[in-house]
Amino acid sequence: MKVLIDEQLPTKLKFRFLNSYHEVVTVRDMEWMGKKNGELIKLMQTNGFNVLLTNDKNMYYQQNMNEMKISILNINTKTNRYTDILEKIDLIKVKLNEIETALLNSRYDHFIIE
Repeated sequence: MKVLIDEQLPTKLKFRFLNSYHEVVTVRDMEWMGKKNGELIKLMQTNGFNVLLTNDKNMYYQQNMNEMKISILNINTKTNRYTDILEKIDLIKVKLNEIETALLNSRYDHFIIE
């Protein structure tokens, strides 16, 4: 499963997934900095991404996700600081596994870390 870390999140977050079997890269790695959400989602689809890891609470509601073949995982942290996100890293990994199961059933959705 290919996961893209949104640009507002710390790039070093990707190193927390080195031992997972998911391919995790950042928007910066892909040189997609500054892309609008709709354009970013289209680029993701074209490049075979399955999941966008973000803290943008409005993205799912601003886009017509019914036509998109990706899932959005909103990490739902109060800030985008690495230390705040790190507190939820285990939950993020669990949710990514749930998303992978959903994708096997062709179910694309919006997932939120509670």
